Amino acid sequence: MRKRYIALFLAIAVVISCFAGCSANNSDTDVTTTISTTAKEKDNSTFKLSYTQSDSLDPFKAKTQNNQVLASLVFESLFDLDESYEPVTNIATGYAFTNDKTLRVDINPQLKFSDGSDLDIEDVVFSINAAKKSPAYGSALTCINSVEANGNSVIINLKYANPFAVNLLTFPITSVKDDENGFPVGNGRYYYANQDGTVVLKANTENGFDPYLTTITLVNIAAADSIDNAVNIGNISYAFRDMSADTSKRLSCAKKPVAMNNLVFIGINSISGVTADAQIRRAISLAVDRTVLAESAYAGYASVATSTFHPDFKTVGDINLFSDTADSSTARQALIQSGYTDKELSLSILVDTNENKLSCANLLKSQLENAGFRVTIEKKSIKEYRRRVSNIEFDLYIGEIKLSDDMSLYPFFDSKGGARYGINDKEMTCDDIYKKYLSGDEELGKFILAFNDEMPYIPILYKKGMICYSKALKGDMQGYYGNFFSNIDSWNFIS
Repeated sequence: MRKRYIALFLAIAVVISCFAGCSANNSDTDVTTTISTTAKEKDNSTFKLSYTQSDSLDPFKAKTQNNQVLASLVFESLFDLDESYEPVTNIATGYAFTNDKTLRVDINPQLKFSDGSDLDIEDVVFSINAAKKSPAYGSALTCINSVEANGNSVIINLKYANPFAVNLLTFPITSVKDDENGFPVGNGRYYYANQDGTVVLKANTENGFDPYLTTITLVNIAAADSIDNAVNIGNISYAFRDMSADTSKRLSCAKKPVAMNNLVFIGINSISGVTADAQIRRAISLAVDRTVLAESAYAGYASVATSTFHPDFKTVGDINLFSDTADSSTARQALIQSGYTDKELSLSILVDTNENKLSCANLLKSQLENAGFRVTIEKKSIKEYRRRVSNIEFDLYIGEIKLSDDMSLYPFFDSKGGARYGINDKEMTCDDIYKKYLSGDEELGKFILAFNDEMPYIPILYKKGMICYSKALKGDMQGYYGNFFSNIDSWNFIS
């Protein structure tokens, strides 16, 4: 609920500052007049967002990024994550692990939805179960086995030990019942409403939320290219772009990078071929100049991966397992010591048609050749690329995976993980050590050492997204991934 009280706090601060100013000045300034001039000028028509009319507005049924982004305005979550991936209470008032697989989350019992109905434990249980089955949140919540109500708390039973499971509880909490117009109901800063047959967002001012933008118009724009064009010419005021395509060059509006947990990595065939040798895999990692890849292949919309975890994830501390620049001389020395001949040091890089990843592959080719490898690039259609990755028909491949906010590495270390291809789990130990680390049976340092020795895959960078918005929009854009509209109460079009 903290977001709702930001505006109220600011309003109080303004009033206090006005009185303070009057007391320090002996002039006959009318205090009432001074306060009234600071009242927000309400705007019920200018601000526009894109949505997909053919998709559901229910956050657990929505399939498009358009409608999933809107959810952060209409619904609150149990926790928010700050920009260091630290959980901050919202609907929840606190949490505790009763054992390594059981998480208790305490709920504020005095909350209400935007329609005036009580926000009950049953709504929280319903939302968790719905999120587990949803397109937007389901894959991240596979570690949740079951949930049950217990007074003003919910008990979440986990399939495996996960000390960072609370980071996953950032999905919307909705009412069990829709409103009279069939819209899903939340307790967020805005709510869905029908205005003359058109869907809009209305400010939920019952709990002190006091924005300039009291009504947000929703414009039906589904295609990604059309969204880019719409924000350029002002047909919509604001959009989030996940940079799945290189959109930065097409956008002439105001822009702000947004950190995401999308890891771009080098997948390695550690089962067969020259890359089955751990020393070769470490030499490849040493040869990579991650800074060049982030700045050139991704035009600066990326953070260098210097460890197995996102650099903003400070819970595990600062870990610098990889250099951000290439160490070609050490890589060449490792190749000499490996005993392989120049002819044997031949690699191919599998890549799909994505512009950023293709640029990454070309730069990587040059970096590896500088260290002593002979490299070819195999560019394939997305369908063929996926087939070859799943059948481990590669030496190296450029991969990308969206990791969940608990920083789980299970996509690499689980038998059903989406990034497990090529990892020789029969010969490696780091996967087992990682699972023991989560359960508290091993130290993080032992996992890091095992990872460095075995190099099952090579983290390169974390891709960034982008907030883009109209140049006419005023205010400090403090939105970030998962909280795109964090200070929307201060946004305005006042000239």
